[in-house]
Amino acid sequence: MRIHVATSNSGKLREFQQAAAQLGYGEIEISPLLLPKGEVPPEEHGDTFGENAAIKARHYSRFTSEMVFADDSGLEVDALGGAPGIHSARYAGEGAGDAANNALLLERMVGIEQRSARFVCAIAVAQAGEVLAIFRGAIEGALLEAPRGERGFGYDPLFYYPPLARSTAELQPEEKIQVSHRGQALKQMLGWLHARE
Repeated sequence: MRIHVATSNSGKLREFQQAAAQLGYGEIEISPLLLPKGEVPPEEHGDTFGENAAIKARHYSRFTSEMVFADDSGLEVDALGGAPGIHSARYAGEGAGDAANNALLLERMVGIEQRSARFVCAIAVAQAGEVLAIFRGAIEGALLEAPRGERGFGYDPLFYYPPLARSTAELQPEEKIQVSHRGQALKQMLGWLHARE
C-alpha cells in the first residue's frame, strides 16, 4: 500500500519515512507527493492543527488518485497562552527559520518560571478532495532555557521530555518516533491504513 505525504519540510519527510518500518508497518510506503512546478500551497486559515491539516490534505489530494496525508503541528506554551501554536512555523515572521523562531521564543520566556509546554500534531488523510480521517498526537514537556541537542528540527532543541530526561533534539530517531506527537498521530494513521487493506 502507498500513501503520499504533502510536505516541503525535509525533517518531517525523513521522520515519516523512517516511522513506518520502526512502528511495524513496513508494508506501507510513504511517498512524497510530486507537485506541478510553481504550485502554490493553500492558505492555512484554520483555527486548529486539525483544520489546517485538513485544508492541506484536501488541497493536495487533487494531484493524485491515491490517498494523501498532510500534517499540521507545533508547540503550545502554557505561559504564552498556547503560542506559538498554529503559527509555530512562522512565529518569527514569514520565511523565518528554526533559529529565528527559537530565539524569539526564548526571548519571550525570559524570567518566566512556569515553562510547561506540549508538541501537538494533527494528520489528515484525504482522497479526491474528501477528508477521510484525522489523527492527533501530543507530548507533554517543558521549555529549556537554552538549546540542547543536535538532532531533530524546529523547536526540538528547546523541548525537554521528562520521562527520558532529554530534549527531543537529544533523542535517537527511533526513540523520538516512539514518543513524539508526530509518531503518535502517524501510528494511528498507519493502523487505520493497515485495517483498510
